[in-house]
Amino acid sequence: MAEMVKSTASSGPRTAEANPVTRFFRATEIDTRLLGMIGALIIIWIGFHIITGGLFLTPRNLWNLSVQTTDIAIMTTGMVLIIVTRNIDLSVGSVLGLCGMIMGVTQAKILPEYIGFDSPFTWAITLLVGIAAGFLIGAFQGMIIAFLNVPSFIVTLGGLLVWRGATWLVTSGQTVAPMDQTFRIMGGGAEGSIGATWSWIVGIAACLFVIASIIGSRRQRRRFGFPRRPIWAEYFLAILSCVLILGAVSIANSYYWPINIAKKYAETNNIPWPETGLDIPYGIAVPVLIAIVVGIIMTFIATRLRFGRYVFAIGGNPEAAELAGIKTRWVTVRIFALMGVLAAIAAAISTARLNAATNSQGTLDELYTIAAAVIGGTSLAGGTGTIAGAMLGALVMQSLQSGMVLAHVDTPLQSVVVGTVLVVAVWLDTVYRARAK
Repeated sequence: MAEMVKSTASSGPRTAEANPVTRFFRATEIDTRLLGMIGALIIIWIGFHIITGGLFLTPRNLWNLSVQTTDIAIMTTGMVLIIVTRNIDLSVGSVLGLCGMIMGVTQAKILPEYIGFDSPFTWAITLLVGIAAGFLIGAFQGMIIAFLNVPSFIVTLGGLLVWRGATWLVTSGQTVAPMDQTFRIMGGGAEGSIGATWSWIVGIAACLFVIASIIGSRRQRRRFGFPRRPIWAEYFLAILSCVLILGAVSIANSYYWPINIAKKYAETNNIPWPETGLDIPYGIAVPVLIAIVVGIIMTFIATRLRFGRYVFAIGGNPEAAELAGIKTRWVTVRIFALMGVLAAIAAAISTARLNAATNSQGTLDELYTIAAAVIGGTSLAGGTGTIAGAMLGALVMQSLQSGMVLAHVDTPLQSVVVGTVLVVAVWLDTVYRARAK
């Protein structure tokens, strides 16, 4: 028994005959498709760094890139589950806009009449109202799809138009600003970052979490008699993960507050202003932390809960899933309700970052969300997809957009590039699945 579970690298003649690269990937169990996306992302970053004359791979741009990615990254975690079940949601951008406008009106016009300005409860009530609105919108669309048998493409296409129009009707097209001071923390910036010390604490905690997860996974495999990775592979994954985490924290701490904001902070807190200036690191942005937490929760839902297994079962074979006793209709309703909640969270971050709720908020976000999920490996045929891959796809999409802006590429040409990348990604996915068969 001990010899059976000693190592996946010694589990049979097929592994022994494989070349060193194949044996390495089998031992570490690294997803080669995810690794390919990371390689493509690195090429994109280096390419834009050269084209922009060294502007792309700077702490400032990478920090801004991480914040700008959060909206799409959060929504694409829900889009994965929707596409996995062979559905689509074209309304997420409009839902984001409507939820953002509802939250803006709630905190700027309604709540001040009852609890006054600058109440410590304003941000919490606003967020709950926005999440409730997103949940109801998503559940409503899910009910139509599941129980009236209207295709999700048609329902959400109608939702794209309806919710965008409703966004305009809430304030007759007027912009609502400013937002509550505490609420603005969710948008990032100097006030919406946790600073250097807490960033290192979070980074170290994340490393400990990764190590604990690897140890826990090894113990579970041993308990149930499953093959385990070689010890060297466990160490390699732990070290690599910690290096990436602490490297990201170091980059976040290398970006400092602007001089004017730092001076204002020093005056407010009676800190003497040195001749060389005061370097105050931003640290990890709050919206980035929110996106990471959402990604972890959605990964847990998709891989560890019965609901997640039902979602992938429906995507694999809807008829068989229904015959197996899965309530496919209610699963569909819950997926779209969850998508509405995620759109509301993204709306809160977007509204807080803009410090305003605008009529055009979320425009075309549905296309970027779907593109991020597909680029991240989610199959439009259903049944396959990962949360981590989709979030990485969102980073790829935002990297392309940010790099083209820095390179002064015209807006029409940006759309051409994004559309081309999406088509190529779907084509590569088709080729990959054809070879896998």
